[in-house]
Amino acid sequence: MDYQIVVLSGDGIGPEIMAGGLVALQAIEEVFQHRFQTTDYPFGGAGIDAENDPLSSRTLAACQKADAILLGAIGGPKWSKAVKTPEMGLLQLRKALGLFANIRPIQVPDSIAHLSPLKAEIVSGSDFVVVRELTGGIYFGEPRHWNDKEALDSLVYTREEIRRICVQAFELANKRKKKITSIDKANVLSSSKLWRKVVEEVALDYPEVTLEHLYVDAAAMLLIQKPTSFDVMVTENLFGDILSDEASVITGSLGMLPSASHGVNGPSVYEPIHGSAPDIAGKNCANPMSMILSVAMMLRESFSLEQEAAAIEAASNRVMEAGILTTDLGGTATTTEFTEAVRQEIIKGGRG
Repeated sequence: MDYQIVVLSGDGIGPEIMAGGLVALQAIEEVFQHRFQTTDYPFGGAGIDAENDPLSSRTLAACQKADAILLGAIGGPKWSKAVKTPEMGLLQLRKALGLFANIRPIQVPDSIAHLSPLKAEIVSGSDFVVVRELTGGIYFGEPRHWNDKEALDSLVYTREEIRRICVQAFELANKRKKKITSIDKANVLSSSKLWRKVVEEVALDYPEVTLEHLYVDAAAMLLIQKPTSFDVMVTENLFGDILSDEASVITGSLGMLPSASHGVNGPSVYEPIHGSAPDIAGKNCANPMSMILSVAMMLRESFSLEQEAAAIEAASNRVMEAGILTTDLGGTATTTEFTEAVRQEIIKGGRG
């Protein structure tokens, strides 16, 4: 079977880590005899430079027809004053594809637990997923305005927006440890009061899943104190943005973590959770793990290729256990050296 994949390398370190992800994908293609058709399109700052638009109609049309989309990273100071910034292009893409569910798995392999800013005994064994609502909330609410004297942002959620992200989270929890932590600020925010009510309604359809509620400030503290206590966390857009970035730090590096964004229908987007890191772009030192693992997520969640996804994850872990680490994890390996080591492990694993 042929799989049609749109590649949006983007800006900064995006092209470098995307290259690493595609090397891993090519190794899977070789070992498992699949055909992955990848086509690059300009996006973000690269889209502005090439087509005067971070998300051109040509790029959007290709994304809408794809089986899946791989995204590197976008943005940088070069485009901060653009009429339409790279970040606006990303929000437009999410809206156009109806990407309402952002899935961010957080795992701390034993091989790098000692590199966490927290004590190894606190983070070791951490394995949870942040499920973030992606198209509602304060990022998109209207009205909004600002001037020199005042500013207004509106936090708006509908029952249906809340329900569909909760169903996504409960379905995921049902396949894991059957525990959901819903995060809100229901003691203060009206939107959170509706959120909590709808979460409890959805929970009735999943009696085997345990539901707990946490206020967002308590959740932020518990993430640091006891990250192993979480399994699936579900929350609204702004809280999810902040908490997933906080959670990512316990691994020791943002460069480790992938994510997926799903809609009701159509293609999903797979991307690292970090930004474009323009300060290290072109230096061949960025950690490609986040992109490589995003490829693994794509294989599993869009194409149902579980064995292939597991092969990438196992190869990556073996490389790190062997002490081959990029500079963000205290090692000396370049981006290309780390990528090549993963490629060789995938091939070696495939040959038995």
